[in-house]
Parts: sequence; C-alpha cells; structure tokens
Amino acid sequence: MDLSSLSVAELRRLQTKVETEIRRRSDTAKKDLLKRMQKLAAEHGMSLNEVIGQEAEKAPAAAPATKKAAAAKPAKKAKAASVIKFRHPENSAIGWTGHGRKPQWVIDWLAQGKALDDLRADAAAVTAA
Repeated sequence: MDLSSLSVAELRRLQTKVETEIRRRSDTAKKDLLKRMQKLAAEHGMSLNEVIGQEAEKAPAAAPATKKAAAAKPAKKAKAASVIKFRHPENSAIGWTGHGRKPQWVIDWLAQGKALDDLRADAAAVTAA
C-alpha cells in the first residue's frame, strides 16, 4: 500500500480504521486467552480465580469490560468530613470549617477588632478547661 499518494483526510480515515481493528483484535485475543486459561485451570480441578489468587469469582466476559471501564473513568475520592475549626462565641453548636465564605458571625467578630484565633475550636476547649 502506497501511503504517499493518500490525502491527509484519507490517512486519518485509514488511521481510525487501523486503530479500531487493533482494538477489536486485541479484545478478541484477550477473550480467547482467558477461555484457554479457564479451561486449563478446570482440567486441574481449579477455577482461574483460584489459580491467580482472587477471592471473588468473576464472570469471564465481565472481567475485561470492568478493566476497560475502570481505565476510562477515574475513581471518585470520598470527601473527608470537614473539621470545625472555629466556634461561635456564644453558641458552641454553631461552627465554621475555615473554608469557603465567612459566616456573618465571624465577619461581625472581626469588625469588632477581635482576633480570629479567639474563635478557634481548640482554643475554646482550652479556655473552658
């Protein structure tokens, strides 16, 4: 095949077709290999998961799809609970993490010329003790 005679658009179409065919053949090869490995393990009285040390039994067709889906989407990180760093001076049930917009009671406190450190949750516990 002489690629020098093809236009850029034709080369891109060819590239897309080649990438698709490579993916298809790779998937087929993986499935075939998985079936052969499962058959070999069964001949020895074991499951493939037992051979490779996995605890949970997985369906053969689901294993490659799961890996592909996991590669496509990154896992979401669980948000850690926000820790209250500042407490309201009169009502300790009201708090602020120090992130985001300041609550009005913090703004009022600072407007009176008082230090933000006086509202620290750990400082209030030390003062009360």
